[in-house]
Amino acid sequence: MGILVTGGHGFIGGRLVAALRADGLDVRVLTRRPPAGVGEIQGDLCQPASLAAACAGIDTVFHCAGHAHAFGARSEADAARHRLVNLEGSRALADAAGRAGVRRLVFLSSVKAMGEPGEACVDETWPAPPTSAYGLAKRDAEEALLAAGERFGMHVVCLRLAMVYGAGGRGNLERMAALVRRGWFPPLPETGNRRSMVHVSDAVAAMRTVAGDPRAAGRRYIVAHPDTHSGRQLYDALRAAAGLAPVGWAVPRGLLVAAARLGDLGAAVAGRRVPLDSEALDRLLGSACYSPARIERELGWRATVDLAAGLREMRRGG
Repeated sequence: MGILVTGGHGFIGGRLVAALRADGLDVRVLTRRPPAGVGEIQGDLCQPASLAAACAGIDTVFHCAGHAHAFGARSEADAARHRLVNLEGSRALADAAGRAGVRRLVFLSSVKAMGEPGEACVDETWPAPPTSAYGLAKRDAEEALLAAGERFGMHVVCLRLAMVYGAGGRGNLERMAALVRRGWFPPLPETGNRRSMVHVSDAVAAMRTVAGDPRAAGRRYIVAHPDTHSGRQLYDALRAAAGLAPVGWAVPRGLLVAAARLGDLGAAVAGRRVPLDSEALDRLLGSACYSPARIERELGWRATVDLAAGLREMRRGG
């Protein structure tokens, strides 16, 4: 029986599809557009009736599709879109999968389904609730899919991914890398903050691991490299990956904080985001540390792509 991948044209889903097909597996890709390639089937998470055919004859579903986390988005419309796609769409997919006799479903959630850890390094037991519309929708989707797993006797696993990077990505790290290469990104001060990351190839490996291991059924796992990095370490590593010489100075933190506050004011006046505000600065100098100890302990999975190797792969792809 086959494999269905939602979001199979996206950054992570595309890597997964390529890896599965390289192993000779039968992969079906759900697409909202008219099918244009081999193995594609049209369907939409927001149109539940379209999902039954997509799940017919399928053994395993990798659910990678969703409404992406928008940097700084706080509108009611954006929150409603997260609920519609990331929660209700996921619920509809799980229901269609269960009714079609799908045996395994792997859901790509996010560490944003947990509350912000501050300076702590937290695991899946962290009790703080999510704070963003994206995180709330992902957390509720986890609950809905795990409940569907119990209802249909389906092997369901939720993976809480840390920041995923690699060639072909379009996230914050990839944008930072482009600015560093052009000399437009300021040298960050060392604050000792810790940020968790995972290379896309490790994320794909984790997805395949949990799909095939019966011990993973009904579990939630953080997927991250065990090593964390400060904003300054990321800056230095990006320069090294680009073949640039090290920089021995840094912009003072106080100056960056003042600039971010001006950015907050400018955004309030202009009604739109500016490149540097307090939220952006927190992502550079604040911590977001998540422990992958549970998946390492229970399943023996461990991320293998370190930062230097991951950035070199990202650079070659960019």
